[in-house]
Amino acid sequence: MQVSLENVSKLERKLTVRFPAEQFESKVRQRISELGHSVRLKGFRPGRIPVKVLEQRYGDQVRGEALSDLIGTTFREAVQQQNLQPVANPNIDTDGKPENGEIAYTATFEVMPELPTVDVTILKIDRTRAEVGEPDIDKMIETLRVQRRVFEKVDRAAADGDMVIVDYVAQSAEHRHPAEGRERAATVLGGNTALAVFDTALTGHKAGDELAFEAEFPVSFPIPQLAGKTARVELRVGEVQASRMPEVDTAFIRNFGIADGTVATFRKEVRANLERELENALRARLRNEVGGKLAAAYADVEVPKVLQRAEAEALVRAAMPGLTDQQSIPAAALEAALPIAHQRVIAGLLLRQIAQSNNLRVDNGKVTDRIMKIASTYEEPEQVVELYRGNPQMMDNVRTAVLEDQVSEWVADHADVTEVSLSFDEVMHPQNTTA
Repeated sequence: MQVSLENVSKLERKLTVRFPAEQFESKVRQRISELGHSVRLKGFRPGRIPVKVLEQRYGDQVRGEALSDLIGTTFREAVQQQNLQPVANPNIDTDGKPENGEIAYTATFEVMPELPTVDVTILKIDRTRAEVGEPDIDKMIETLRVQRRVFEKVDRAAADGDMVIVDYVAQSAEHRHPAEGRERAATVLGGNTALAVFDTALTGHKAGDELAFEAEFPVSFPIPQLAGKTARVELRVGEVQASRMPEVDTAFIRNFGIADGTVATFRKEVRANLERELENALRARLRNEVGGKLAAAYADVEVPKVLQRAEAEALVRAAMPGLTDQQSIPAAALEAALPIAHQRVIAGLLLRQIAQSNNLRVDNGKVTDRIMKIASTYEEPEQVVELYRGNPQMMDNVRTAVLEDQVSEWVADHADVTEVSLSFDEVMHPQNTTA
């Protein structure tokens, strides 16, 4: 095997690898031979299928698999030989045809950047403290009431809190939604729904009214063709419905699986849930604080583009849950996410290096505790625990999250920390906090 290396940029590398064509032909013959003992073809006895028949039937498939295997094997050998650390699978370019007794391919990929030695003592970290109070429980119970409200048709103009059913069409510079006719949708005025962009226009109108207005759709809008775009909207109000809130009585409480139906038990359960959510939020807040300060302190760290783009795509898809895997991500949303993704990648690389440099290992007890807390939010927690234990990828995700939290805690323990006291609502809904 012959290997040549080209530095395309600071992090991008191009390997040209050549290996003997006979190595490829030998692997093809071996695979054909193995197929002869395993496949069944009508008209031939097992193990007696002529090689020519096998090659005619399976030749292209076998050659493709053999070439793929050899590229994978020789690429791993080549990066080890060149002491390279790819961050993702390479882009392979080859025609797979022998030339001068060799088969050649080029592999283009990015490598891990050289990371600085991190001095965590220079970091100024704000560590948030908060707890659940009785008003927070009251507010959560009110939210649960809102979630279980019912709507009844009324013959009046729409007001805040009403559900309005509309038939609408939106026309941007490039796209009409829907392509034909109008789409029926419902929005709760003031409810921060997907169609909240319609709220101002709809307020004060009643069934039968027809409206036309310009709307600026947010980048998080679930219809990619309208996300981040300005469109002319034409709609007809079909119906206005007023909400009716349920009473916090025994029947209401038992809907949440609380057998005795008492307010005291209900409030205790709500407190436990809020404390679990607060714990998760405080962990995430510390992780983001540490990551943000690391990214700011070491902003000149080179970031592999493939990692930055993958992180940006994950951010956009998390913000746009209506976007399916088959749908492409809106370019504007992806562009907006790139700066945050850049910081997150730097933080992730540095957190990993801190863990390695300080011999920090994942605490398996905390992994188990995290899974148990996740499972406790489901009706059948035992099945959820088994699901995690039987799924290596899900277990790896939890282990990674736990280790990141451990490293963030370690950094906070060694950095210049300021304790910050916030209310439950300020932690859980920071976007509502005014500066």
